[in-house]
Amino acid sequence: MSENDFDAESLATFLHLTPDQVRKMANRGKLPGRRINDRWIFSKAEIHHWFEDKIGLSDADELKEVERVLYTDAKRQQAPELTIAGLLEPELIHVPLLARTKSSVIEKMCELTANTGRLWDPAKMKEAIRAREQLHPTALENGVALLHPRRPMPSVMESSFISLGITTSGIPFGGPRGTLTDVFFLICSESEATHLRILARISRLVGQPELLDKIRETDSATEICELIKDAGELLS
Repeated sequence: MSENDFDAESLATFLHLTPDQVRKMANRGKLPGRRINDRWIFSKAEIHHWFEDKIGLSDADELKEVERVLYTDAKRQQAPELTIAGLLEPELIHVPLLARTKSSVIEKMCELTANTGRLWDPAKMKEAIRAREQLHPTALENGVALLHPRRPMPSVMESSFISLGITTSGIPFGGPRGTLTDVFFLICSESEATHLRILARISRLVGQPELLDKIRETDSATEICELIKDAGELLS
């Protein structure tokens, strides 16, 4: 088995299930995998994409459980501690973000982030984000979009980070039922595992309407960082 794959046993450990539960889910088409003779093999990339979709469809309680699974795996792998406040610095917050179209949001977010020195190749990142948006829009019904490439791009960045832009009014960004979007997180991570942890945590944070209201009411990047830090500390 390739190091880029799970078998039923290792995937069960990752998902905190039993191997039999994993096999049953695969047999029912609830997990992406391929059967070779009598063994199930699961691509790690496909499982990460499946997890990303699961995060997007989860409610608050489900997101908490998803994050617990990811946190436990990160602890087992001895991965460094990760917080949104630690990845989002004031210089990476753009308020207001002067953009009025989906294309200009992506372009501005990448260019402004590149100006901080954190993103080395904004053209490649723009292309990757546009390709991801064409595959499936990342806009949520609460007016937030979680911009990111389909696969991590460690070669074009200094390290994992998050950038944030807020437009003065909502714009069409592919949100559910035509919802307009005005809060844009750009997620740039060095690995699939880090990306999923960031995505799960941000999804929990933006599920707090009061946090979004406060973020929209201020034009202070420092204050936004403090609001996100405080909100993150309240999540268990």
